[in-house]
Amino acid sequence: MQKFIFQIRSRGFFLLVIAFLIIAGLVYGQVTDDFDRSVILHFQSTAGSAPMDLSMWILTEIGGIFPIMVFCFVLFVWRKTRRMGLIVLLAILIGTVLAGYLKDYVVERPRPDLDYLGTELPIDVESDTTVLGGKGSFPSGHVTRASALAFVLGYALSDRFPRGWILLWIFPASMAISRIYLLQHHPMDVIGGVLFGIIIAVILADKLKLSEYLNSSKV
Repeated sequence: MQKFIFQIRSRGFFLLVIAFLIIAGLVYGQVTDDFDRSVILHFQSTAGSAPMDLSMWILTEIGGIFPIMVFCFVLFVWRKTRRMGLIVLLAILIGTVLAGYLKDYVVERPRPDLDYLGTELPIDVESDTTVLGGKGSFPSGHVTRASALAFVLGYALSDRFPRGWILLWIFPASMAISRIYLLQHHPMDVIGGVLFGIIIAVILADKLKLSEYLNSSKV
């Protein structure tokens, strides 16, 4: 577990917060607009393969708040993972609300305005803007949730699987790609979502003493 940034007063956590604030400032100042635009234009041009399009749609739907909350609830009701489930559940709820607030009332960056040119999807892509009713883009709520989940589970499994826990980060990475692929977010939105999700998870895990719980229960 020593590999993780887990102390709120640590230099690593401080750097995480600073990195997030810098990226948020750059996005707010529209400094990254040209880069973001060129990347999403590339993704728009690559859409059209039915298997890939549907895979990206499935990924992004899994990252919606309700599927992830169901998973958190399962962790919470199982006694051995109850504390971990509580932390993840709170991280998901708090992260979703705070990300929505930042998107709609602080950064106020609009969503990509490009048309999706890929395969027709079974249902419309979840935009994740219903939390506060706005249309903001930074940071990505889907990626915030996926990163918070990967961090807490990875921390819990890092002793048992010293290298295997890294595979958990395939989930937020795939989520980030799917959100850009479906033209729901800019690249900097998903990078901000990764940092924001980790920050929220670290704070909650520290305050709710996850490390002490894991050491005592041997999860």
